[in-house]
Amino acid sequence: MDINPPKCTDIDYINFLIAASNVFSCTEAARCYPDIANAPSHDAFTRCLQRQPPDTEALWEEVKSYVKLKGGYLIVDDSTLDKPYAEEIAFVRRMWSGKHHRTVKGIGLVTLVWTDGTTVIPIDFRIYNIDVDDKTKNDHFRDMLDKAEERGFNPKFVLFDTWYASVKNLKAIRKKKWHFLTRLKNNRLVNPDNKGNVPLETVDIPPKGLVVHLKAYGFVKVFRIVSKDGDTQHWVTDVQEMEEPEREDLAKKSWKIEEYHRGIKQFCGVEKCQARKEEAQRAHIMFSLRAFLRLELQRIKSGISWFESAMKIRRVVVTEYLNNPLYTLN
Repeated sequence: MDINPPKCTDIDYINFLIAASNVFSCTEAARCYPDIANAPSHDAFTRCLQRQPPDTEALWEEVKSYVKLKGGYLIVDDSTLDKPYAEEIAFVRRMWSGKHHRTVKGIGLVTLVWTDGTTVIPIDFRIYNIDVDDKTKNDHFRDMLDKAEERGFNPKFVLFDTWYASVKNLKAIRKKKWHFLTRLKNNRLVNPDNKGNVPLETVDIPPKGLVVHLKAYGFVKVFRIVSKDGDTQHWVTDVQEMEEPEREDLAKKSWKIEEYHRGIKQFCGVEKCQARKEEAQRAHIMFSLRAFLRLELQRIKSGISWFESAMKIRRVVVTEYLNNPLYTLN
């Protein structure tokens, strides 16, 4: 029995995400198809989203040729995909948004990226859906690091933010014999002089850092960084010999994941899918990350920014319209 091949593929949808600017629906993807006579229907694009497996193996298969398992840096962070008008869209819940500095409706996306300090490659992701799978963001953090270890990664450092700096997570990294750099809340308890635990913010920390005992974990080195506006941050690492220049360099590398978040939102339409079903939302996010991979590889290859790559596509359309305007007074 012959099975008809699908009328559109994941690559069709990914290419659409790269080229589109505002509307990222299956209906719009079908309307934009270049071969009008043989264009897939919007249902074909919908089926393309719905038939994707729920794991992240398709992403890994594409990115694994562009990362180095031995070396580089793994960074974990989450971002809220805004869904302000969502009514019955899967995965949407009220959660804190760092962008809006308040609670909003959205989808919680937790991503693990690899970087060498220049290239940033998403290698795994999870969707925060605690009401269904009973997994916290910290559970996803450890699951993705376990999967990275299974795939053969041995990074120089794992970099992450305050939210993921629990003792359980730090011990999970230590068990893998990896190193970490993260930030701690000001009230975390440390023992700086073997006289008892005190809040980190009360400890006198010199500019070169200080080795202290972190409660329930062990000895770490902490750095206090005070910004020009008076904001205080406490950075911590298990590498007790680390000096401030190295800490500063690693902190800059950790910012790569924020650049990635901006890229997938501004240029890959990751927030724009209005499909209601879980499998479609998950597939759209997956395809958005794979679209980002293409923009990032183009940036590394040619030096052209994500913005300029997107604008080159859109200029072609604008030029075509200017050559033959549809809306005139005549």
